[in-house]
Amino acid sequence: MSTTTEADDAIGLPEFPADRDARCPLAPAPEYREWRETDGLRRVNFRGHAAWAVSRYEDVTAAMTDPRISAEVPIQQISMGPGAQMFPRMDDPEHARLRRMLTKDFTVKRVQAMRPRIEEMANEFIDTMVASGSPADLVQAYALPIPSLVISMLLGVPYDDHAFFQDVTSVLMSRTATEEERQKARGSLFGYLLDLIGKKEREPDDALISRVAREHLQEGQLSRETLAVNGFILLNAGHETTANMIALGTLTLLENPDALARIRDTDDPKVVSAAVEELLRHLTIVHSLVTRVAKEDIEIGGQLVRAGDLLVMNLSAANWDPGFVSDPDRLDIDRDARGHVAFGHGVHQCLGQVLARAELEIALPVLLRRLPGLRLAVPPEEIRFRNDMSVYGVHALPIAW
Repeated sequence: MSTTTEADDAIGLPEFPADRDARCPLAPAPEYREWRETDGLRRVNFRGHAAWAVSRYEDVTAAMTDPRISAEVPIQQISMGPGAQMFPRMDDPEHARLRRMLTKDFTVKRVQAMRPRIEEMANEFIDTMVASGSPADLVQAYALPIPSLVISMLLGVPYDDHAFFQDVTSVLMSRTATEEERQKARGSLFGYLLDLIGKKEREPDDALISRVAREHLQEGQLSRETLAVNGFILLNAGHETTANMIALGTLTLLENPDALARIRDTDDPKVVSAAVEELLRHLTIVHSLVTRVAKEDIEIGGQLVRAGDLLVMNLSAANWDPGFVSDPDRLDIDRDARGHVAFGHGVHQCLGQVLARAELEIALPVLLRRLPGLRLAVPPEEIRFRNDMSVYGVHALPIAW
């Protein structure tokens, strides 16, 4: 399946994702309001390809559950050797078959068992940060190490190699990197994971890569290339998204001191859980990665979409749709934000969402309680936001306490 050649003339179309306004960097791009309120869909330039931006909550959730719309998007398939299959870029039943091989490591029960260790990690990283003295960069000292160590532990990737895969991920997530640079980064990480799979076959452990190799690779149910490319996806997403949510969530709470105090002072896990859901809705950091392609002519939001047309799900716009929540531009940690699409929607909803929620529900309260005097160490206008990356956040967050 390929996108239509006539529709792929993206010259003159607005770039997607649009940059957030420097005056309101925690809000979605201001033009998204107009896109939601205008009939039909918005034609945009997505990485040099013409695409339809789906921006209304109702349209996004409908599109992501419609069997006539496919996740097998040619421009986002990653070539990693013959037969390598990426489960997020597949349709059922093959998508479900591969996903089931990975699911048991991300269940509620499994994540609950990990919570005490995640809390220990959070406290250990704060101990190290405090010992190094104020000010500090929250991203490097706290927000990035926690999910990096957790996903390394879960997959069975040596944490000593975290600097390598963080460097590779920064290239892969950059919207300005060349295709040559991306391909080199993919090749480096893919080769690393293939070597690691071989090591796990020789020296097995209880982590995900070793388990899947033992249960499915040796039975011929998937190839080493497929295991490597899906390990690549989990490793890449498992630290990048949560790290940015911890940092950006902290900044958001510093700008909303009443909400910060509620989270810091409560001993009710339901309050923290609701606050995390609202932060996920409010910030929606995955703003350009969810793409689909129409398998046949279809109407979405009153717009005729032709077979082969590319669609991009404008998740941040959908989460700020007044049709989903009232007064969406206000951070309200008491609202019921469940149903947001920060993790996507439908059968392709983020595999690691239970783990991500747990990390946020632990990392944010631990930080706020351990450092009650937490504040920015620079004026807000000096913070560099990640408009240049596929996952939004901050490049650094200088803090003091």
